[in-house]
Formats: sequence, structure tokens, C-alpha cells
Amino acid sequence: MSGAGAVAWGVVALVTNYVTAAVPGWAKIPWLVWSVLVILVVVAVGLGLWNRHLDAGAGAAAGPARLAPVDRVVAAAAAGSLAAPRLRAALRGRGDELGTLRRLLGRPREQFAVVCGTGGIGKTTLAIALAGHAKDNGQAVFWVTWRGRAQFGEDMLRVAVACGLPEETVEAAQAGRVPLADAVWGQLSERGKWLLVLDNLDDPESLGLQGSGPLADYRGWVRPGGGGLLLVTSRDTRAETWGPDAALTRLEPLSDVPGADLLLDLAPGAGDQAGAELLAARLGGLPLALQAAGRYLAAPGSRYRTFAAYTTALGDELGSLLGATHPNASDPDVARMVVRHTWELSLDQLAHDGNILARPVLHLLSLMAPAPVPLSFLTPELIREATGGPADPVRIEAAINGLHAYGLLHTPAIESTGTTPRQVTLHPLVREITAHIHASETAGPALWRDAIAHQLARSVQAAESAGAAGWSVATLLVPHALAITTGHGSNTIIQTVCQLADLQRNAGQATNALALTEVRLERIESRLGTDHPVSLTSRSDLAVALHDLGRHQEAADLHSTTLAARERILCADDPEVLQSRSNLAVTLHSLGRHQEAAGLNASTLAARERLLGANHPDTLTSRNNVAGSLYLLGRFQEAADLHTATLDAREHALGANHPDTLTSRSNLAHALSALGYHQEAADLDASALAARERLLGANHPDTLTSRSNLAGNLNAVGRHQEAVGLLTPTLATLQRVVGPRHPRTLSSSNLLAQALLDLGRHQEAVDLHTTTLVARERALGPDHPDTRISRYNLAAAQQRLHAEGRHGRRWRVGRVRP
Repeated sequence: MSGAGAVAWGVVALVTNYVTAAVPGWAKIPWLVWSVLVILVVVAVGLGLWNRHLDAGAGAAAGPARLAPVDRVVAAAAAGSLAAPRLRAALRGRGDELGTLRRLLGRPREQFAVVCGTGGIGKTTLAIALAGHAKDNGQAVFWVTWRGRAQFGEDMLRVAVACGLPEETVEAAQAGRVPLADAVWGQLSERGKWLLVLDNLDDPESLGLQGSGPLADYRGWVRPGGGGLLLVTSRDTRAETWGPDAALTRLEPLSDVPGADLLLDLAPGAGDQAGAELLAARLGGLPLALQAAGRYLAAPGSRYRTFAAYTTALGDELGSLLGATHPNASDPDVARMVVRHTWELSLDQLAHDGNILARPVLHLLSLMAPAPVPLSFLTPELIREATGGPADPVRIEAAINGLHAYGLLHTPAIESTGTTPRQVTLHPLVREITAHIHASETAGPALWRDAIAHQLARSVQAAESAGAAGWSVATLLVPHALAITTGHGSNTIIQTVCQLADLQRNAGQATNALALTEVRLERIESRLGTDHPVSLTSRSDLAVALHDLGRHQEAADLHSTTLAARERILCADDPEVLQSRSNLAVTLHSLGRHQEAAGLNASTLAARERLLGANHPDTLTSRNNVAGSLYLLGRFQEAADLHTATLDAREHALGANHPDTLTSRSNLAHALSALGYHQEAADLDASALAARERLLGANHPDTLTSRSNLAGNLNAVGRHQEAVGLLTPTLATLQRVVGPRHPRTLSSSNLLAQALLDLGRHQEAVDLHTTTLVARERALGPDHPDTRISRYNLAAAQQRLHAEGRHGRRWRVGRVRP
């Protein structure tokens, strides 16, 4: 096309020569000659413009966009368009991160910095603070905000011109004779200390140049080294994106104190530090949300003017306070500054990259409880049922990885043992805002909740089928089951809650079992009435859960009313009546009412032997309970004989490692220990402990009890140091797992105090016995047998301490002060 233009201009020259030299006859007519000349000029200009258009198109197809003229570039640079924004308020809670970046700025060491994290986390603010530090230290600062490849190339050229890039080099780059990125970075490498900030590069792949390879090859616009530091802010947190020379600073939400400080900076008249901390915690420490709340509270026309009022209002008006749409949300710069829209930019980018399940997965997670979700819950069946679209494991993995890369979900670190299931969590505000968007924009939101309910049923069934291996997943499902029952009362959901409660009780998670059983009982009684057999079963299960938590009086009261109702409705020998009688006896023993409990156990055993036979599992349970009654009544030899017979029968009928068999083995060890056969008891406890560790795990309450029992018998045979070494971590774990006032914990505490006393650490023993006695008085009452034992042990320890000549604080035997 350029050749055609040259021909046209040649014709123009020829005509001009004809006009000014040898003139033919036809050329003597001036109007004709000048008309031809004008036509040729117009054609030549048109061809030239068309030629420029084609050259521009070819350049765009080949790589970098055509750059502005040199004079325009220089003028823009001189106008200060590369200046960094100003910090509008004090930087809060980022001292460590800023310190790291300052050190890197002082000595880049062939590295560049990446500040990354989810939208609204404060990446730009931190970069502005570093830019201010660099400027104060006399370093050149250049700020480039990503607005697309065409604008970016021009902005980088401005940076190079500001650093002294010669005009001829600029023209060579414009003409394509020198790679523009090489020219710019070549000039930057010759300049002294500088800071170049590339802000909002959320899609790093868009920065690539033709033929430069991945960004991490450092042959394009992102390069470490030079005389200064390149700092990139991005939502992409993947280390593989940025390569080995990137120093990543991943920002997390602010803790409550710096979050409160930021609120007080923005709205100093809205309340005190405590109120600001509560609001900061409610907003999850997300800086963008904190800024939005602070600006709202400081505005003169706002309905809510205090931190407390705003915190309360969020419960009902989250959509209007933080979830409102913005009319200009299509502008990315606006969307980044609005809580509702900022994460949508990331979802849009993931969708643009072909990650079609990222948005549906985030929406599903937002409908769950604010708790970790097992990764196994996110199945293709769930997503297909909710969305009606395609789903497969590969796409789900891509969605999880994409959301994680953009900081929209987190995958907590898990133990290397592999026993903890993989799980995902959402920032609380991401969850709430996404749920709000889902409710307002999704057609048929009930379908999504139904899909979650159905997947919950499938997941609980899978956990139940897996046995002990499924307990950890089942525990993660508890808060989501409790949340789903709020809007679902179907038989399927009630059955799922029932299964999950049983799993939690088996796993030793008594608090979870209680919460699930309470919900189930409420649903069943509202539907079937209080005296329906299913309602009575749920009430009995609730009493068992209360007993497992050490709330023995409540459990006994509930078992008593359940037994009375069953005896009124059913016959005296009905299995449900016998079960209630057995359960009540257990709680009466825990309350120290041993004679009453023994009578109930004896009558239950007689009925079961008559109805079920001597070797039925329920009969063996009753026999074990009768032996326990004999032990608690001080009839140790009779207890040992009956426990021995029960253990033999259970081993034969159920196997050596059945939970009931292990219970009998442990109970027999108790009886033998009471008879003075401590080594035999220790051997039985060691066997039970090994089996429970293997079957139930190291932190199951039954395992911890076996460990305490073994330590007690080791102490009794003189192995005091081993006992203390075993009891100390066991007591700490029991305090964490079942609580500091649980009977299991207090029993372990009593054993440790005794071992310390026998080891000669008398003052520690007195202190621990004192603590145990106070706790038992509060939990069990002053007249409970266990309380009396603690009182006796404390007196004995004080006497040992006094005899040693070391007078600790004296306590009157029979009375303990809190």
C-alpha cells in the first residue's frame, strides 16, 4: 500500500513538471490542470491514511500497541502523571509488612515485591505507605495503575523517559527496532535508587508480551533487579505466577485492635475503643469494610452514628449498609472501592479465564454455616443439583484453586498425619455479602438449599459407613447440620441430624452431640408430641448427652421423666423401659446415689436375663453395670469376679477389641486395683489403652481415661516419675477436650496430685488437690463421694507437707475455701 502512495505522488510530480516545463496543448487549460492536481493530492493523502490504519492493525495483531509520539510522552511525564497517591489516613496494623518492604527497598537483591490478597484487604494502601517512605528518603517513585496493555506500554515508556531515556531510543522502540520492554528496563537499570509500583495487576497473564514466555521467565515487563524495587499489587496470590525472584507479602485481615484504631481515625466521635473493637471483629478486619463503616459513621446524615448502633444494624441491614449496589459498578475503579462489588471483579476474571464453577462454588459455600467445610462436601452431585449445569471433579478442583488464588477462600493447614480432613473456609464478610447477592440475584434460591440438605445427608451417611475414620468429617458437618435445620424440618433432615448425633457421641464430641440432640428433640416433639415413642427416644438421647458432659443432675431428671412416661405407656419389661432404667442407674451412680442405682441395675439384669438370655449384648451391659455397682458399694471382690465373667463373655461374643469389651477390661482393672493387684491392673489398662489409641484416636475421652488409669496404677507400683510424665499431658488434653470441671478431668487431676505427692513434690500436690477439691465441690456438691475423697487427699497431702517442715497455706479438713 505504501508503494501505491509513492506512485500517486510520482504522478503529482509529473503533472507538476508538465505544468512548469514542456506544456502539452491540453495543459493550456488552467482549470483542467488544477482540477487533476487536486484530485491526485486527495487520492495520495487518502492512501497515506489508509496505509497508517493498516500498519496500526498489523502492530496490534503482532504484540504491543502503537505508542504515542515522543513529545506527548514527555509532556505527560512532565505533568506528573506517575506520582503516587497520598495516604489518606494512618496505616494501621501493617507495621511488620511495611518493615519487610522497607528492608527490601533498601536492598532489593535481584528481587521484586508482590503485595497480594483478596479484594479490599489493603494492598494499595500498603504500597502507598511504602511510596511515601521512599520519597522521604529521596528515592524516585513512579506509580503505574494497570488499565490494559495499550495504556501500560505508554505508562512504562513515561517512566523510562522520566529516568532519562534518550529520544532516539524511544523512536527506535516505537519503530520496532528495539523491544520496548528491553529499552525501558535497560534505562531503569542505569538509574539510581527508585521505586516502581504497578498497582492492581489482578490478571498477570495479560501483561505478557509476544514471544516473552510466562511472566515468571522475567523477559517481559516484570523483571527483578535494576537499581531499585518493582512492587506489584495483585489479587493473585500464587507463588508460581510470580516466579522464584518474587518476595510475596500476602495480607490478612486486621486484628481487632488495629481495626478499631482505623475506625476511630475515620469516625472519632462514634464511640470508644471497646465499641470499635466489637465492630472491627464483626467486619472481620477487612480494611475496605472498615473504611466504608467509618465514612458512614462520620457522615452527618447517617441514621446510625455510633459503633454499637452500626454493629447492631448489620444484623438486619447488611444489604443496605455494605451490600448495596453502586450505579457505576461497571467501572473497575469504582467496583474496587465498593464492598459488594470488589469480589465480583475477581469472579469475573475467573469466569473470563474459563473457570465456570468458581462463582457457583463460592455461592454454595456462602449458604453454609460460618465454619470450615470439608472439601469432600463439594461434590459434582451437589453442584449439578444446585445449578442445573455440568460439574465434574476436575472443574471443582479448578474452582477451589482459583478462589484460593484470589483470596476468596482459605484452606487451613492440616496435620501431617493425614487424620484431619481437608477443608475450606470463607472470610465472614465474603460469606455474608455473597449470600446476600445470591438471595437477591439467583432465581430459585430454595433449590440451592435443598441441594445442600441432600448433600449433607449423603456426607453423613458416608461418614457413618467409614466408622471411626469418618468421625473427623462428621465433626466438621455439625455446624452446617444445625444451620440447615433452621429452614428445613423434613424427615430426611431429622434423620440426618439423628445419625450425626450418634456419630458425635461415638467420637467423644459430647457438646456437639448435645446440640444436635436438642434440635432433633425440638423438631420431633413439635411434630409428634411429647409422649410419642420417637420423642421419648430423643429425650433419652438428650439425657445421655447431658451425662456425657458431666451435667449429671439434669441427666437424672430427664431420665426419670422419660422412664415414668415409658412405664405409663409401655409394659414393665419393654426394652425401652429397661433401657431407661439402666440409663437412670448410670446417672444416679454419678450423683453418688449408689444404693438406688444398684437396685435399678439388679432389676434390669434380672429382666434381661429372663427375656434375652445370658449372653445377649444388652444382658452383658447390665451385668457390667451390676459389677460397677458392687465396686462403688465397696464390694471389690464380688465386682472383680463379675467383671471377669463379663469380660470373658464379651470377648467371646463381641471380640477382643469391641468398645464394650474394652470397657469391661478397664472396669476389671479398677476392681483389681482396689484389691491391691496394681500390676495386673496396669497390664489390663495398658492393653485397653493400646486398643483405644488404635481404634478411637489419641484424644478420644475414653483413650484419655485409659491413659489416666494406667498412670494411676503405675504410680501405685512405685513408678512415680512415669506416672507424672503420663498424667501431665493427659490432664491438659482432658481440660481442652471435655472441659476443666468434667468428672474425667477431675479424676485425672486427683491422680496427678497423688503422683506428685508420692514423688516428693508436696507443695505442687497440695495446690493441685486444692484446685480439684474446689472444682468438685462446685460441680458435685460437698457431700458427693468424689468430693469427700478429694477432701481426704488434701488433708493427707497437707500432713505430708507439714511433716516435711515446709508450711504451706493451711486448710481445715472438712472445709475448703474457694
